[in-house]
Amino acid sequence: MNVIFGRWFQKCKSRIERRLAKREAAMTFAPSFDASNIHYEVSERVGAIGCGGLGAMHLLARRIGLIDDIDEKLHLLQFQRPYSESDHVLAIAYNSLCGGTCLQDMELRRSDENFLNALGTQRFPDPTTSGDFCRRFDSGSIQALIDAFNQTRLRVWSKQPDSFWECAKIDADGSFTQTRGERKAGMDINYNRDWCYHPLAVTLANTGETLSIVNRPGNRPSHEGAAVELDRALLLCLQAGFRRIVFRGDTDFSQTTRLDGWDANAKVRFYFGYDSKQNLEAIAEKLPEAAWHKLERPAQYSAKAKLRHRRENTKERIVQEREFVNVKLISEAVAEFEYQPTACRRAYRLVVIRKNLSVEKGESVLYPDERYFFYITNDRECTAAEVVYEANDRCNQENLIAQLKGGCRALHAPLHDLESNWAYMVMASLAWNLKAWWALTLPETPGRWREKHRDQKQSVLKMEFKTFLNAFMLLPCQIVRKAGRIVYRLLGWNPHLPIFFRLLKALRC
Repeated sequence: MNVIFGRWFQKCKSRIERRLAKREAAMTFAPSFDASNIHYEVSERVGAIGCGGLGAMHLLARRIGLIDDIDEKLHLLQFQRPYSESDHVLAIAYNSLCGGTCLQDMELRRSDENFLNALGTQRFPDPTTSGDFCRRFDSGSIQALIDAFNQTRLRVWSKQPDSFWECAKIDADGSFTQTRGERKAGMDINYNRDWCYHPLAVTLANTGETLSIVNRPGNRPSHEGAAVELDRALLLCLQAGFRRIVFRGDTDFSQTTRLDGWDANAKVRFYFGYDSKQNLEAIAEKLPEAAWHKLERPAQYSAKAKLRHRRENTKERIVQEREFVNVKLISEAVAEFEYQPTACRRAYRLVVIRKNLSVEKGESVLYPDERYFFYITNDRECTAAEVVYEANDRCNQENLIAQLKGGCRALHAPLHDLESNWAYMVMASLAWNLKAWWALTLPETPGRWREKHRDQKQSVLKMEFKTFLNAFMLLPCQIVRKAGRIVYRLLGWNPHLPIFFRLLKALRC
């Protein structure tokens, strides 16, 4: 199989490289897309699907024990006819992995005979059946489903190299799920006067996995319930064997009533934003100038190619021309002092950033300004600047939440009440977790290829969801059933296929 695939891959790669190679061509004014004599035909004997990567994903779900874990932990159906709990859960996740964006897209899956053959099933849940399944959930069964995912997660993590266990970085944040429905129980009005839900997402920054999602009414504060979910994530990571656990969150997640308990655990470090209050600003203003050190932000990236001339800043030009009020950052300085919150029994390290600003209108400077930003931590080893970098690194979670919203469409509310939408969010987010487990299952072959395989593993982990679908899931495949086997015959080529086949080899071992 490897020899045959290697030859096929090289032939396809060579052909596309020849077609894309730059060469002198005759000058022409005709469009290059000149296909005109186009016809469509129907195939009676050959069946194919456009999401050929689904077979590898289902093989992964069986290999890591996800299907058995769901059926063991979740008991909602009195009679499993014709679907089990795992069938319903995976149906929603697979719908997202095949490019579906809503429950109604499941109708396309169940109406495709080749899709059913690819999964070796007689039928696939329809949107109404999946909606009814979501309505069976309460908070206890949702937590049981999350526990099933965590049981699988521990099994996937156990195969990782020693460097993986150095530190687990756990982030928490809330996000609004706006809805236009009028009869959705549990929704409420947020501060933007939008009708919405307000789900809380707790994620692992190392791999991008979603550790838990909690759905809440739209008027609830961002930090509500976060301490409980962080404690659950802490127990999970301690059980897995991480040597250090880091909590991070913005100013709403400072959780002062829990800081003493977390600080008592030698493995736990926390970096939370802290509200800028008058008493804290007064302390910062009284600090001697020698306590302040200039904050040098590291470069976002290093250019590998030749540096080009920077283009004009269009936004800055328009702001000046129209004489809008513009706040410019001049410099940043960082300092620190001890501070004991009212709800704590001991003092913690409070790191403060002083931003020196210039308030301008057009080309005129109106007045200079200073603003303070605070971070609370129990880390006594890092410098103040390193504490700021660590706390600001949490901002990448905003990108992860954007993937859950716009990528796998997990943070949506297609059902009628808070619990059923919560269950849907958890099941749809499984598609994102399966992407992470897909990457973590990629082997790092010892020898000269280890570094290359490690880089490939990280690149798949960092992929956006749509990029992952196009690279590994939306593969055109012919489906052939023979001799008790289901054969996925690839009909197209892309440069990511060597990684795809390396995973298949690992799953069959």
